[in-house]
Amino acid sequence: MKRVYNFSAGPSVLPEPVLKKAADEMLCYKDSGMSVMEMSHRSKVYESIIQGAEALLRELIDIPDNYKVLFLQGGASSQFAMIPLNLIGKTGRADYVITGQWAKKAAEEAARYGEVNIVASSADKVFNYIPDLNSDNFDRGASYFHITSNNTIYGTRYTTLPDTGDVPLVSDMSSCILSEKVDVSKFGLIYAGAQKNMGPAGVTVVIIRDDLIGNSFDITPTMFKYDIHAKNNSLYNTPPTYSIYVLKLVLEWLKELGGVSVMQSINEQKAKVLYDYLDEGKMFKGTVVKKDRSLMNIPFITESEDLNAKFISEAKAAGFENLKGHRTVGGMRASIYNAMPLQGVLDLVDFMKKFERENKNV
Repeated sequence: MKRVYNFSAGPSVLPEPVLKKAADEMLCYKDSGMSVMEMSHRSKVYESIIQGAEALLRELIDIPDNYKVLFLQGGASSQFAMIPLNLIGKTGRADYVITGQWAKKAAEEAARYGEVNIVASSADKVFNYIPDLNSDNFDRGASYFHITSNNTIYGTRYTTLPDTGDVPLVSDMSSCILSEKVDVSKFGLIYAGAQKNMGPAGVTVVIIRDDLIGNSFDITPTMFKYDIHAKNNSLYNTPPTYSIYVLKLVLEWLKELGGVSVMQSINEQKAKVLYDYLDEGKMFKGTVVKKDRSLMNIPFITESEDLNAKFISEAKAAGFENLKGHRTVGGMRASIYNAMPLQGVLDLVDFMKKFERENKNV
């Protein structure tokens, strides 16, 4: 069966060279005589895999030496609790900007462990923009300031970071990490579930500045302590070994492509193709304020739910999968992560043009 164009928001498309290499090594990884799925996480062979993954990530996004890289389980949602359990105790307070459901859930979880100050929210317009931030609303005594860099459901992203001064900036980059260049030194902590842009579901990457480690509450479960994982090089317990292995393959693919700067240029080109059509066409319209548009997740609608449903059905039949939008937005959403080729976006736009011609009188 021919592979489809998979526009899923996550778990999402993976690079075909990565899938082929993983398939080739499924039964036997190099000269180990076994699959990565079968090998001990304490073995020298697996140690080379996890250390290689960290080294590649450090190289690709230029992670400073005073930051630890952790490979954890529980998804980004576990970080909603893990972050306050480890960080909020310094002052008992934290700032959050609410730009979507995940940011909202993160703030709600943090409120279980300390005082949460909602700096701003875009809920008034179904999160279709990034709110302007007034520094007068910042808590300069907060333990950290939390943002969601890219909003998977609503298709918005930060193009300018808030100036939080001495307050560590914490960001959920689950749906945009590795998609464009980022200055890691501007953040105290970055976290990302892998299943959108880095690899398969199962591993979550945390990049944390050294001075933020070791400040957890006494009640924090051992498995939720950053210092435990840092001291044990992410091997305190059995990590998601195979997910980390595939993540390493993705990083190797990205490096061979030319790195993050090359990937950013490709992503900007892909997004421009689809946004230009949405701006110029008559049937399909984008839902996000232009200045805040995501490079990764592009929601769009027609004038009616019936037409939306017809388009999704016919697109699926034509090999364009997972275009249905989130229920809170409706319509469609094309997630065009790193592994989505430019040709996939070009073909989608051609299909949209065809659909528009055939349904202009519907």
